[in-house]
Amino acid sequence: MAERLVGKKAPFFQLETALGNGKDFGTASLADYSGKWLVLFFYPLDFTFVCPTEITALSGAVDQFKELDCEILGVSTDSKHSHKAWINASRNDGGLGEINFPLGADLTHAVSRDYGVLIEEEGIALRGLFIINPEGELKYQVVNHNDVGRSVEETLRVLQALQTGGLCPVNWKPGQKTLVG
Repeated sequence: MAERLVGKKAPFFQLETALGNGKDFGTASLADYSGKWLVLFFYPLDFTFVCPTEITALSGAVDQFKELDCEILGVSTDSKHSHKAWINASRNDGGLGEINFPLGADLTHAVSRDYGVLIEEEGIALRGLFIINPEGELKYQVVNHNDVGRSVEETLRVLQALQTGGLCPVNWKPGQKTLVG
């Protein structure tokens, strides 16, 4: 049976990364995002079809996330070298081009497993997206089939709803009143 993550401390991670500039490598850990909101998202593989649509859309919206004191980190089970090659490939050739956040390499599959998105028999992650608050609590989780991309607008809406500290009714949008809070 799957373990509930929402409302609990986010599982710790430490990953090697390819930086979005396509030139450098780095590392990222949960501790690096302490005091900030984090959108941590998993995708199945580099050089696929749906993944670049999500990654480039999130990259294009990075300023909106930064205005909300939120960072973004993408993760797959590919290597940092594969990530770098994908970033350096042009969008016309199935690549990403430069992006505005790092991509983490989960070669051991430990992080994907800890977040409950690993397809064990394939060694790849489902499309999982998690919002972690500045205190390290996992506040939101959505996991969908790899055939369907996620919505940047919905991720922003949920982030803003969580940041209100109130109770947000169905279809709540920023600027609207909360029920309580």
